[in-house]
Amino acid sequence: MKCVFFNLLVITALFSCKQANKPIVSKVLVDSLITHYTTPQAVKDNAADMQFWKNRINPNSPDYSNALKYAATLISRFHLSGDIHDIKTADSVLLKTAADFNGKEAGPYLSLVGHYILQHRFKEADSIFHLATAIGIKKYETAATSFDINFELGRIALAKQDLSTIKSNNDYGYQFRKSKMMHFSGDLDSSISAMRTAAQNAGRDVTLKMAALSNVADLYIHAGQLDKAYDCYMQCIQTNPADMHSIMGIGWIALMNDKNDSLAESIFKFVTTKTQSPDPLFKLVSVAEQRGDSALALQYAHAFEAKASDTIYGNMYNKYLLQLYTGQLQQPAKAEAIGKKELDNRATPQTYAWYAWALLCNNKKDEAYSIYQKYVSGKPLEGLELYWMGKLMRSLDKGYNASQFFKQANKNYYDLDPTIQKDLTKNLE
Repeated sequence: MKCVFFNLLVITALFSCKQANKPIVSKVLVDSLITHYTTPQAVKDNAADMQFWKNRINPNSPDYSNALKYAATLISRFHLSGDIHDIKTADSVLLKTAADFNGKEAGPYLSLVGHYILQHRFKEADSIFHLATAIGIKKYETAATSFDINFELGRIALAKQDLSTIKSNNDYGYQFRKSKMMHFSGDLDSSISAMRTAAQNAGRDVTLKMAALSNVADLYIHAGQLDKAYDCYMQCIQTNPADMHSIMGIGWIALMNDKNDSLAESIFKFVTTKTQSPDPLFKLVSVAEQRGDSALALQYAHAFEAKASDTIYGNMYNKYLLQLYTGQLQQPAKAEAIGKKELDNRATPQTYAWYAWALLCNNKKDEAYSIYQKYVSGKPLEGLELYWMGKLMRSLDKGYNASQFFKQANKNYYDLDPTIQKDLTKNLE
């Protein structure tokens, strides 16, 4: 009965959000979602699968297939619960399996590549990928995984070559990766189209389909089409009520479009009770900003810092931490240190832009401009980096350049937090 009631609410909410001059996010829907939340079937199924594969592993002899499947269930649980320890356990299982087979099986290494990318351990992913290819993997797996690594490390020309190798309009992996490349190139419409095609190509694989659809929603946020983003997020939530990424997406729309900070706050606080990830704490900083409560924003910023700076996360939250250290937390020296660390992890125009911004905030304007000229100028950037480079240009009295950066940043207005939005609007006047 609860499922029927929830589905009726969803249909009503989807219809009402289309009406002119109406908020997109329904408070009735959100209240129902939170009040009637029960452990989703996906969580129960994952727990059962995990126990099944774990029990099949023979501790007294090398085990390949069962160990890999057990590791995969741990990664699935990480996506459901946000517990970083699940990734670390999965890594340990795969490394042991690789050792048990004397490094002669490519499978454990190939799986580890994905795990390391997930943890922003990009150079390690590259190294272990070479181990897998030396043992021998299929042509498609080689090109697809090579794309993932090259793209993250900023080796875009090589990533484009990899993409052309796996080109197939009916292939999920190709369309998913094509969408990432189109987004990087600034062609947002083509990026959305490719990701939608990826969702269609997923067929009956619900996990792949929902991954693509939630990415479509994120892209619609980038494009400022929040009603379409809402529709996609709701489809994901209908399929998997434990999809906290999509639930937070709904909260962001409530904050950005509806200006309903109380509703957004209730959503993000709900998510903090269902995931161990630091992400909802970062969103709550923006809720406090929208409300104009600087003390509360600082409180949430400290809470996020305490969790996200734990060494177990490695480089996963560098960008968010750098943003807070140059914002609410006002610790530019820490921001500069993170910027340097990120460059060691992946030296791309984006990470150089982060470093340049940190240098500027740490009163190193000349160094910041030098980094900009060498590594950032003329390169594609996201909304936040565009805003930061606009601020750098403004500090150098380069008014025209600053205005161009601000105009470009404004195209990704809804990616930015409320404080930056206000400052951006002021700089565009």
